[in-house]
Amino acid sequence: MADVKQDHKGEDVDSYGMGNSADPKNMQELTQYVSPRIYAQDDEILDEMGNRIDDLEKNIADLMTQAGVEGGDK
Repeated sequence: MADVKQDHKGEDVDSYGMGNSADPKNMQELTQYVSPRIYAQDDEILDEMGNRIDDLEKNIADLMTQAGVEGGDK
């Protein structure tokens, strides 16, 4: 069988953290920095989807009215 070589280039070690452990302080700071932005983005996405659903419901109601179909509003 072929021998598996455990040879890592220096840039791989730096880029992917091979051979060292992550600094918890830096990871914690990164998490604290990123978390509010993720939540804000999540809220923006949900608001946009809500607006699109509202527009879609209005357009469907308009089309049903034009077609002469009566439907109850929710």
